[in-house]
Amino acid sequence: MAKKEASDLHLKPMRPPLLRIKGRLIPLNADALQPKDLEEMLLSILTPAQRERLEAHQSVDVGYGLTGVARFRCNIFVQRGSYAAVFRRIPFKLPSISELSLPEVLESFVHLPKGLVLITGPTGSGKSTTLAGIMRSIIEKRPVHIVTIEDPIEFLFADGKAAVSQREVSTDSPSFNEALKNMFRQDPDVIMVGEMRDWLTMQTAITAAETGHLVFSTLHTNSAAQSIDRIIDSCPQEQQAQVRSQLSIVLQAICSMSLIETSDGSGRAPVVEIMINSPKIQKHILSGEIKEIHEEIENSVNYYKMQSMNQSLIALLCNKRITYAKAMELSADPEDLSLKLRKLFPQIEENQRGGLMASDSDFSQITQLLEIKRLYEEQEEKWKLRLSEKDEEVNKYMMDLRDQKRVIEGRDQVLTDLESENAKLKTDADRVGREMQQKIAQLNERIKELNQRLMLAEGGGRAAAGGGAASGGGFFKK
Repeated sequence: MAKKEASDLHLKPMRPPLLRIKGRLIPLNADALQPKDLEEMLLSILTPAQRERLEAHQSVDVGYGLTGVARFRCNIFVQRGSYAAVFRRIPFKLPSISELSLPEVLESFVHLPKGLVLITGPTGSGKSTTLAGIMRSIIEKRPVHIVTIEDPIEFLFADGKAAVSQREVSTDSPSFNEALKNMFRQDPDVIMVGEMRDWLTMQTAITAAETGHLVFSTLHTNSAAQSIDRIIDSCPQEQQAQVRSQLSIVLQAICSMSLIETSDGSGRAPVVEIMINSPKIQKHILSGEIKEIHEEIENSVNYYKMQSMNQSLIALLCNKRITYAKAMELSADPEDLSLKLRKLFPQIEENQRGGLMASDSDFSQITQLLEIKRLYEEQEEKWKLRLSEKDEEVNKYMMDLRDQKRVIEGRDQVLTDLESENAKLKTDADRVGREMQQKIAQLNERIKELNQRLMLAEGGGRAAAGGGAASGGGFFKK
């Protein structure tokens, strides 16, 4: 099992051992097991007390370990008068939430101060492994005392920041009920109950959550709504209203698990439904409106990070982790999954199914095509409306742009006119300047000419006066 990384080993008379590898049962290349040999093998790993329980109840749960190999959870039972057994392999190393490819919102469960958190799903869906991943995070991050009650102990938890006390029914405590009764005297902060099997266990877990403890447990149900129904239906009729009120207060979250084969065949991927006890969910639980919970889960993806199984399958399909056929096979409501795909990602359904008309005589395929056509037309109308709105915006911007362009062109024309006028004024100024220079030059010449005449006139006057004293020069002398 360890070498081939099988999850389970089936032993039954008159056939070879079977290994469950990646979800499929595969027989070993070995001789068929004989009833007497199988009985000797199985009884040899039981203690006297376990043998007594097997004889009394025709079934017994056993924890079995091989040093350096793995631990195993084993159920030995009687079938058709002979012994058979199933071993579940439990790795020594605790997985982390990220290593298990689980949604990040599960990490928030680690930091809850109190309340009840349920991990649910069918047998072999990864409940115990997911719970072990959450416990690992608590051990690494919180200085608390963790008490576990299991039948039998599966994963072995080593102390970290947290101190861990693991109690096994029939080994460390005579019964589940006795272990639960003594649990409150052991100063627990976090309580892990391996499985809520009956009403007494459920009642004790709810009470522990009410008294300020953080309680984790598992339940064999397929969805969050089914888990709530299962708890309420398990209690006596006269207490159901009270339990519904208690659950609406103490329940923190439900994580429903399943495993699906990956598209490349390399293993299995988790499909996860997550319900967080939001105010609306709380109201639905209190009012007994359990059917409304599924719709609220799907509508609370963005704010509370909830998701339904079908939404988880769509995420896996979009990321090409799984095939369309496997998704439809696993989905509890394949019609809803198909409708969601048609609305969100129609190409996935068309490509994966290889066309919609499976049979020429199947009218339902016609109605499917008509429904798809209607959805496409609705989408087309929405896009046309959006495009029309965008066109209006574009036209408005274009008109604004034209107005701005006209303003700019007007300004350019004004600048051109001003530049032309400025050039004309400059030309006129240059012309006037040149004319003034010419006039000044002409005036200077005229002045010069007049000075010469005055000088000549004064010279003649002095000669006529007989050489008298000079009277001071011409008019323009200065």
